[in-house]
Amino acid sequence: MNRLAICPGSFDPVTYGHLDIIRRGAKIFDQVIVTVFNNQSKAPLFTVEERMALLQETTKDIPNVSVDSSNGLLIDYARERNAHAVLRGLRAVSDFEYEMQITSMNKKLDENIETLFMMTNNQYSFLSSSIVKEVAKYKANVSDLVPEVVEKALKQKYK
Repeated sequence: MNRLAICPGSFDPVTYGHLDIIRRGAKIFDQVIVTVFNNQSKAPLFTVEERMALLQETTKDIPNVSVDSSNGLLIDYARERNAHAVLRGLRAVSDFEYEMQITSMNKKLDENIETLFMMTNNQYSFLSSSIVKEVAKYKANVSDLVPEVVEKALKQKYK
């Protein structure tokens, strides 16, 4: 059986925290589809296409990871892809409360798709895309927070 997981997020932009979860998930599942979802409640810095390109570049060395996007409900996308699980990263207790609500709704919509929570490596527990964008906007060094290609893209956006 091919164990497929969807790793959803806005990835605006992808950080080392995201990559930590993706790499570790790729060791557990046969295939991981990192899926960029366009969250209507957020005003993204990068387009969906730019986020996908950054993810493709930063995950190109992980053979069982692919990148996609969706505008619909996560559970519908997971069902369409015949996924067995949704892979989510947690940084802190505050993440858990939010994720528990989403997971409960997803379980109500399709009880056959499990959600796997993975704690982010401690060195990334404070890290979020929002924090990275805020720091980058003021020209601070983000090289230890994001891959080089993402750092360059941030510098270009905030030029």
